[in-house]
Amino acid sequence: MHIVILGGGIGGVSMAYDMRAICPSKDAHKITVISDRPTFHFVPSNPWVGVNWRTRKQIELPLGKYLAKKNIDFIPIAAKKVRPEDNTIDLINGDSVDYDYLVIATGPRLAFEQIEGLGPHGGHTHSVCHVDHAEDAGSAWTEFKKKPGPIIVGAVQGASCFGPAYEHAFIMHRDLVKGKIRDQVPMTYVTSEPYIGHLGLGGVGDSKGMLEAEMRKRDIKWICNAKVEKVEKGLMHVVEHDELGNVKQKHELPFDYSMMLPSFAGIDALMGIDGLVNEKGFVLIDDYQRNPTFQNVFAVGVCVAIAPRETTPVPVGVPKTGYMIESMVTATAHNISDICQGKEPTHKATWAAICLADMGNTGVAFVAIPQIPPRNVAWMRGGRWVHWLKIFFEWYFLRKVRTGTISPIYEKYSLRLLGIRKRQLKK
Repeated sequence: MHIVILGGGIGGVSMAYDMRAICPSKDAHKITVISDRPTFHFVPSNPWVGVNWRTRKQIELPLGKYLAKKNIDFIPIAAKKVRPEDNTIDLINGDSVDYDYLVIATGPRLAFEQIEGLGPHGGHTHSVCHVDHAEDAGSAWTEFKKKPGPIIVGAVQGASCFGPAYEHAFIMHRDLVKGKIRDQVPMTYVTSEPYIGHLGLGGVGDSKGMLEAEMRKRDIKWICNAKVEKVEKGLMHVVEHDELGNVKQKHELPFDYSMMLPSFAGIDALMGIDGLVNEKGFVLIDDYQRNPTFQNVFAVGVCVAIAPRETTPVPVGVPKTGYMIESMVTATAHNISDICQGKEPTHKATWAAICLADMGNTGVAFVAIPQIPPRNVAWMRGGRWVHWLKIFFEWYFLRKVRTGTISPIYEKYSLRLLGIRKRQLKK
C-alpha cells in the first residue's frame, strides 16, 4: 500500500509522522512525502523573521534526513499535475509517482497577481506568508529603520488568514519602540474584515473590543471593509465600503513600508480538476477529510475548501489554525488505516480554532469551538504568557520535525495552559 502526502509543511509533516505511527510496517505501508523544496520551515514564526527577531536558519530544517529516520520516503520536487483518475502525480522533472492513497497538504498558492502592484516579486508590498518573503521583508525592514516613515499593514480582499497581519503590526510597533523611533512612524491597518477582530471567524468572544483597544494603545489607525485596488511605489489605493457593500470612501495612502497578506488559492497542480477542487483550487472534502469524487484522496490544512458562513461587505476567507490542522491530520490517518482494514471511516476532525497571536512582548490567545459561530466556547485572553507560550510551541514543533514526535500537544497541553476544561470540548 503506497500512501503519498503532497506537501511538506505543518500539515504534511504531521500527516507523515501520524500515518507512520498508525501504520508502522514499512513493508505493508510505504509512505512518501512530496514537497516543492527540501526544507521545512515553521510558518508561525515568519512575523518574527520579518523584523529580524529570528533568522531563517532558526526556523528551518532539512526534511529528508528526519523523515528517513521514520522510514518515510521524501521527494523534494514540485508537483506539476495531480491526476486522480489515474492515481498519479506528475512532477516538474518529468517523473511520475503512483499512489494508492493521496493526502493533499500543500497549503495555498499566494495570489499576489490578483491586485496590481501587490507582493514582494515585482510588487511594492512585503509578505510574511513564506520564509522567503519574510526574509526579504526583514532585509527591507533594516533599511526602513534607517529612514522611517508611514507603514501600511493588513490583509487584502479574499484573504483568509488575518492573525499574522495583526501579529506583524504589533511586532513592528514593538520593534520601533525598542529602537525609539515609533514616534516617526504613522501606522495604518488596512483589512477586508468588516471590523477589527473579525479574523475571518465572525469574531471570537470580545475580540473586537480587545483588539481595537490594543490598536488604540499603540496608536495604530485602521480601515475596515477595505478593498485594495492597486499598489504603486509608495502609494496604496484603497476603497472603503459601508455595511451594505457600497463605496464609502476612497483613500490614497502613502507608505514607506508595507506588509499585506494576499488572497489564497489552490496550487497550479490542482487547478481545474473537476470534482476534486472548487473554482479557487481548494480541495473538496466530506466529514472524514475525503474527497467525495475520488475517495482515495484526502486533504488537510489550508488547502481544504471551507465556505464562509456569513456574507461580508468585502470578501473574507475562513482561516485554518494549527489545532484544526492537527485534528484534520489525526482524523485522516485513522480513516486511511480503517479503510485499509476494510472498515468505513468514522473519524472526524475537531472543527475548533485555537490561536496564539504574538504582540512582541505580550499577546492574545483565543479558542473558538466550533470555529464558526454559534459556538459552545468563545474564549479570549491576553498577557505576556501568550508571547512565551508561542515561543514554546515554536520549539515544540521544530523538535517534532527532528524527532518524529506525534504527541497531540494542542489537545494535551494547550487547552490546559489556556484554562479550557476538557468537558467544554465535548458536544
